Amino acid sequence: MSTVQISASDVNKLRQQTGAGMMDCKKALTEANGDFEAAIDYLRKKGAKVAASRQDRESNEGVVIAKTSADGKRGIIVEINCETDFVAKNADFVSFANSIADIAISESPATLEELTALDLNGTRISDQILDQTGKIGEKIGVSKYESVTGEKVIAYIHANYRLGVLVALSADAEGVEEAGKDVSMQIAAMNPVAIDKGDVDARTIERELEIAKDQIRAEGKPEEMVEKIAAGKLNKFYKDNTLLNQEFVKDSSKNIAQFLDSVSKGLTVTAFKRVQLGA
Repeated sequence: MSTVQISASDVNKLRQQTGAGMMDCKKALTEANGDFEAAIDYLRKKGAKVAASRQDRESNEGVVIAKTSADGKRGIIVEINCETDFVAKNADFVSFANSIADIAISESPATLEELTALDLNGTRISDQILDQTGKIGEKIGVSKYESVTGEKVIAYIHANYRLGVLVALSADAEGVEEAGKDVSMQIAAMNPVAIDKGDVDARTIERELEIAKDQIRAEGKPEEMVEKIAAGKLNKFYKDNTLLNQEFVKDSSKNIAQFLDSVSKGLTVTAFKRVQLGA
């Protein structure tokens, strides 16, 4: 047992440095015989223990952050999770999530694993996550990381950090910024599966055709009509679920391809990402 006197000012100093609770700080300093560095290590280890003990907990709350680089040619989305909506709305948690997004923008990691291995204020992000778990007492984690590049990339955050969108456009010209925001909101609302017909996964097409054929047969249509009607249903699927063919939500007289072309001749979408919290 430590015989070092731990003052209230020492406890408060450690609390200011780490964000841990008063009792946790006092115990850490007691265990470390007043050594601040050792006390910080103790708290970090406690955080690791908390993280390990909460591995079976659901962490479907949190925030989705979308950002672009200063030149507007690269964008990232990160999803940082916690267990409760109360923590997700905490300003410090949102600030922590934004700091991870800033590192992702500045360092351009290729994968989620590379992102969490990067340094944040001199400490690996993976270690910072353990620290946050110890401080907050909830399971914290980075579950998704997406990035896109293009001539003009727009980032959009919807519904109080619950959904993030990136859209890359083929050119940067007058009106493109505003058009990109409109297309980002379209993606958020309509959740397209691909940019255009040719980008839809072959298995998705096969599944849609099989569903359509089963529906047609169930309606008692002649077998010789099944293929033709199914092809029509597939075209309806493309119209509803591929971005460029969707009706523009702000003007149903145009699809997205027509809307973009009206903004700048030949303007189109080259990539997009949509991340929804917990999905």
